[in-house]
Amino acid sequence: MGIKYMKHLKFFIFLCLLTFTVSCGQQIRYIQYKVKEGESVSKIAQKLDMKEKDLIRLNPGIDSLPRANSYIVVPEKKLEEFKRKGITNKEIVSDSISKNDDLIDKDKLVDELLPKFVTYEIKKGDTFYSLKKQFDVTRGELILLNPELTEGLKVGQVLKIKEIIPEVIIDEVFYNDFIDYNTSIKAAILLPFRTHKYQNDTLTLKEIFGRNATLLNIATDFYLGAEVAVDSLRKQGVDIELNVFDTGNRRTNKIIEIISNNNLNENDVVIGPLYSEEVQTVASNVNIPIVFPVYSSNQSSFSSSNIIKTSPDKKVFREELENYFKDNFVEGNIVIVSDGKQESLQNSNYLQSSLSNNTTANTVNIITPQDGYIEKSRFLELLQPETKNWVIIATDDNIIVNDAINSLISLPELTTAKVFTFDKGRVYDKIDNRKLAKLGFTYVSDEYLDTNSFKSRVFTKHYLKKNKALPSFYATKGFDITYDILVRLASGKDLKETFEEGQSARVETKFDYRNSTYLPENKGLFIVQYNEDLTLTKLK
Repeated sequence: MGIKYMKHLKFFIFLCLLTFTVSCGQQIRYIQYKVKEGESVSKIAQKLDMKEKDLIRLNPGIDSLPRANSYIVVPEKKLEEFKRKGITNKEIVSDSISKNDDLIDKDKLVDELLPKFVTYEIKKGDTFYSLKKQFDVTRGELILLNPELTEGLKVGQVLKIKEIIPEVIIDEVFYNDFIDYNTSIKAAILLPFRTHKYQNDTLTLKEIFGRNATLLNIATDFYLGAEVAVDSLRKQGVDIELNVFDTGNRRTNKIIEIISNNNLNENDVVIGPLYSEEVQTVASNVNIPIVFPVYSSNQSSFSSSNIIKTSPDKKVFREELENYFKDNFVEGNIVIVSDGKQESLQNSNYLQSSLSNNTTANTVNIITPQDGYIEKSRFLELLQPETKNWVIIATDDNIIVNDAINSLISLPELTTAKVFTFDKGRVYDKIDNRKLAKLGFTYVSDEYLDTNSFKSRVFTKHYLKKNKALPSFYATKGFDITYDILVRLASGKDLKETFEEGQSARVETKFDYRNSTYLPENKGLFIVQYNEDLTLTKLK
């Protein structure tokens, strides 16, 4: 009650002040003031001969130490008095809203407001009434957030519409990025820039990155993304020295030469190399963290505790789907599709036992192929009409997956099924997305890109400006991994200590190293669902 009362009281006082101003035959004009490096709200108020509380009233939600080059609203009269003291217009770098609309960097202003406010740029024909209908905000509420509106709406103005209330996520602890400006970072990146021919490795690059990808493209794009991460942190005041090493062709044994000729221990962290055996070689020769930036089926055998695995092991995918069922399945039938081979059967048997004991499912059955395929009639024996039927496909066998999908999309009208998998391999790329959407296809993923998110838009904008191209998957991965590791180091704390402080979410990757038993292992995953309109929704 007290907070709500204070908000109403502040609003009432603000309206009273506006009324008094108009009744005296004067009209206050407001302009934007560009904050300089090191200026606090208190210091700016003192310069303008204002009370600090009045400056805060004009800029709701302002931090006590605003970001340099951001804009705040101040009375024009106060700024004119300040200028008369001999400070030039160039020195104070202020832009008049009413007279100099073309001087305001609107893109920059929007970027600064987006994390805290819903914003809108005034267009021709907009009125307070149309804004109320569109956003359900009153004129008074708009003026409270945008004092310059006392002069009316002007085409091109960027308005704060309403404050964004941060989403409350239950049972998830997020790492809070903190930068200790007394900390400097020295990092090394080891990538095979000169490898021009694809070579087989436990890395299974074809499976991870696509049939036409080359190691050179992967290394180059990863580095370009990492560069944007370093640039971003440097702009935030982090002192970073970046050392880049070309590991060359694996057959040249260049990695041994790099270790012999350079003291890698002078770095705070090493990102790379890409080959699993090279990572183990580097880790055994240094005592600093080594970041393995891709997935390898061999990573489960890593023995050095200074290796950081950024890609979750495959068993973590299964466990994530298992936990989702435990949290969300109520009443109905669960069918697990296996290809009958050892690994698939092992996963299927484990899931059957766990879900039978930890959900309220009526039945949990495993279905395997007969004579190499699964007939539709066998699904009809297990799935019931007008009942929840969830199907887990625990195989990536092309024939079995296609059999299951085709049978499930042609069930009788009253019998429906929702399909899940914890290992979305390339087999699903060959299936018509409309079929997957019809089944509400849901899968576990170590990536999820929301192109409309603030983080994604900012990264894409800076990458495009720097490289004159849109970022690829590998470039985004390079940014995410590099930024996450370096911003944690920028806290001045031990890297493993920051891992226990919570998970983090970057542009398209989630990092959760908590509760790792021996060496840091990322367990950050998403649950993603296909929608009927072929869009994707992040369920978790």
